[in-house]
Amino acid sequence: MPPTIECVDHIHVYVADRQAAEKWYADVLNFKRVAELEFWASDDGGPLTIGNPTGTVHIALFQRPTMPCRSVIAFGVSADTFIAWREFLTDVLGQAIEVFDHEVSWSLYFSDPDGNPFEITSHQYAAIASQL
Repeated sequence: MPPTIECVDHIHVYVADRQAAEKWYADVLNFKRVAELEFWASDDGGPLTIGNPTGTVHIALFQRPTMPCRSVIAFGVSADTFIAWREFLTDVLGQAIEVFDHEVSWSLYFSDPDGNPFEITSHQYAAIASQL
C-alpha cells in the first residue's frame, strides 16, 4: 500500500503571459504572489507561485506557449459558497456561469484566458438544489 498523500501542494498551470495571468488570478480567485517563493520566477522558466489568502492552495504559473490543456483543477466548497461563486464568476467574467447537476454534487466550470480549466464543486447537493 502506498504512503498517504496529505494534501495538494501546488498545481502547475501554463500561461502565455505570466503578468496578465497573475492579474487574472488575483481578480478572479484572489490568489496573490507568494513572496518567499518569488525567486523561482526567473527568466530561465521557473514558476511564479501564487496562492489563496490562507496559503492552503498554491498554483505555479509557468510561462509557455498556449497549448491544449488536458487537466481540470477542482476546488471544493460548501453550498452557500457555491452559490456565491456562481454569482461572483458571472459578474467578474461577464457571462452567465452554467450549473451542472451531477446527481450527487453540483459543479461550475470556467477557464482562465489561456484555456486552463477550473471547477468549483460542492457535494452539499440538497442544500444547493434548494437554492437554485
